[in-house]
Amino acid sequence: MTPPRPDTKAVIAALFKEFKLPTAALEMARRLEDAGHDDALDVVREVLEAEHDDRRERRVARLRHDSALPPGKTLTAFDFDRLPLPLGRKLRDLCRGDFLEEATNVLAFGLPGTGKTHAACALGHALVQAGHSVLFTPTFLLVQQLLAAKRDFDLPRALRKLDRYELLICDDIGYVKQSPDEIEVLFTLLAERYERRSMLITSNLVFSAWDRIFNNPMTTAAAIDRLVHHSVILEFDVPSYRTQAHAAASADPRPDIPA
Repeated sequence: MTPPRPDTKAVIAALFKEFKLPTAALEMARRLEDAGHDDALDVVREVLEAEHDDRRERRVARLRHDSALPPGKTLTAFDFDRLPLPLGRKLRDLCRGDFLEEATNVLAFGLPGTGKTHAACALGHALVQAGHSVLFTPTFLLVQQLLAAKRDFDLPRALRKLDRYELLICDDIGYVKQSPDEIEVLFTLLAERYERRSMLITSNLVFSAWDRIFNNPMTTAAAIDRLVHHSVILEFDVPSYRTQAHAAASADPRPDIPA
C-alpha cells in the first residue's frame, strides 16, 4: 500500500472547507484511515482538485462575460515596448491586484491613441483571470444608465449593482456631457465608491481641465480629491499609436507600378 502524500489530508480538509462542506473536512480523512483505506486519500485529493480547477474555470468564464471587456485588448496583445520602463512596470505591478484590497484608484492620462484604453482593458483581463470581478464601460454610457435609474427612482439599486464589482473601469471620462443631472450622478458614483471599491478612469484631460467635465470648481475639486486620495497615476506621455502607424505607412516605399 502506497502511503498518501504528507500534505494530502490538509489539502483535502482545505478543499472541503472551500466547498463549504465543514463536516466532510473534519471526517473524510479520519474515516478513510479508520477503515484502512489510506491509499484512497490521494484519489480523493485528485478528485477534489479537479473540482476546484473546474469551478475556477467556470467562475473566470462568468467573470469575463460579465466584465464586458473587449476580448482582444489583453496583455499579450499590448505593445509594452512603446511605454517608458517605469510606466510598464507600474502596469505589470497592478496586474497582481493588490491595489483592490485597499480600494485604490487607477487614473490613466494621455492624449487619444496613446494606449490608455488598451492598457486599462489588459489590466482588467489580468484581474479577471485572477478571479476578480471587473466591469468595463464607456463613461458616457454609464452616466446615461445612472440617469435612467434616477428618473425611475432606482438609483440606489443601480449603485448597489455596480458595488458588486471590485474594479469599475470608466473609459474616457472627458467625453461626459455637462448637464447638471449628469454631473450629479457621476459625482454620486465617485462618492459612493470612495474608500470602498476601486475605479480605473481614463481621460484625455489633465486635472486642471476637469472643470470642463464637472462645470463647477467646487464639484471638480471634490471629485478629484476623492479619486486621488488613494490612487496610482499612469501618465501615457507617448506618441499616438495611430499617428505613428500612419507616419510609418506614409514613409513605406512602394515599388513602382509599370504604366
